[in-house]
Amino acid sequence: MQSATLATLVGPITIGIVSTAAAIDLDRRRIPNWLTVSAWVVALPMQVAIHGIAAGSLAWLYGWVAGLAMFLPFYFLRGMAAGDVKLMAAVGAWLGAGMVPKIALATWLIGGVWALALLLVTGQMRATLSRVGHMLLNTAIQHGAGPVQAEAKASAGSMPYGVAIAAGTLAMLFAST
Repeated sequence: MQSATLATLVGPITIGIVSTAAAIDLDRRRIPNWLTVSAWVVALPMQVAIHGIAAGSLAWLYGWVAGLAMFLPFYFLRGMAAGDVKLMAAVGAWLGAGMVPKIALATWLIGGVWALALLLVTGQMRATLSRVGHMLLNTAIQHGAGPVQAEAKASAGSMPYGVAIAAGTLAMLFAST
């Protein structure tokens, strides 16, 4: 198969990956490793077939690292689950480092609007703003001198962020055509 023909499969395959992740995340509130890791593994030979060994390997690596780097800080801050980070790395491995910032921005916008809507619908806006204010105040007082003690209140809940990643990916794929 020619590299141009293979390149036309990258978008549809990526859509399949993020759609599957979104469906599983909605159902189980997690994105399984079998999906993300297999997406990484299959992306490498595809990139090599399209771009050649050296360029394809680098395209895969740069895309994977870019996807990982965009979401990893949010994982460390406990604002995102590991499956979301691994899914974004898979998206980067398939679509390349150049698409990652666009997809991440679209994902953050979609996820932010969705989160605000959920807070409003569930009546959690005031409690969430109070928790954020408490965390910021603790951080300012402690100046990074150890772990911040969180206020002992219930969480506003979690979102299946794989849905936002899928929506951001789809939006940028369709915007780029």
